[in-house]
Amino acid sequence: MEHHEPEPAMVAYRLPDTPDMPLVVASDRRDWLDRPTLRHAYACLPLRLANQNGWWVLNDSTFTVRWNGGDAMEDLSVRYSGEGTAGSAVSHFGHGILTFHVPYLIRTSPGWNLLVRGPANAPKDGACPLEGLVETDWAVATFTMNWKITRPGADITFEAGEPVLTLVPQRRGDLERVRPRRAPLARMPDADDYRAWRRSRGDLLDAAAAGDPSAASTLQRHYLRGTHPAAARSFPGHQRVLRLRDVTEAEGEEGGGAVGRPVAGDARGPDAPP
Repeated sequence: MEHHEPEPAMVAYRLPDTPDMPLVVASDRRDWLDRPTLRHAYACLPLRLANQNGWWVLNDSTFTVRWNGGDAMEDLSVRYSGEGTAGSAVSHFGHGILTFHVPYLIRTSPGWNLLVRGPANAPKDGACPLEGLVETDWAVATFTMNWKITRPGADITFEAGEPVLTLVPQRRGDLERVRPRRAPLARMPDADDYRAWRRSRGDLLDAAAAGDPSAASTLQRHYLRGTHPAAARSFPGHQRVLRLRDVTEAEGEEGGGAVGRPVAGDARGPDAPP
């Protein structure tokens, strides 16, 4: 009898009396890449897929943060644009760290962690997102999202609707089961395909350097298409886009109890609390 593993779930339980921070699928677009001289970068498939890899939590209200370089909590100020506006961002830890109180308690399926990080390929001048890995299949405590301010004395603005964190579920233990090794290229089974790609790439670069108009673009599309340069075959599992599911309201009991307590034998790992 065929066994079907249940689909992994992620439920964001909205905390009461908290700012509204929408939870959406991460976009493949980036403002800085939309400039005419950079739009060709969207043809870089690894970059575009990394852009889409997860779900964003969006900033609730526009504010400006300024850090004077000190270590005390009061050395970082957060000023919201609207009079009397209060939002999710505060100075909580000191040392130039801006903290977002996430308005959700997030639960994942048994055995799944949540990588909490900044939006991929979205550099922000003067601020660097910090990352955390949370066991969200059992924890009843919330987590925060933190950015380290790196430019003292500058006004740094976070716009309403700007993504301030990305949620990436990960199965616990998978990374630790990876067996990393090193070997010479001659031992790679398809090394000849690499050599063929390297020759074709070198030929294209040489032609472009010589002014060949047919080689004006040095972009090769073998990887984009999922094909080998030396043979007429393609990789059947090749992905050109990530189709993550939109966030919907959970069905069932009040509170959307789609993900509950982990059960015995749920692969939580030897150090997880009972």
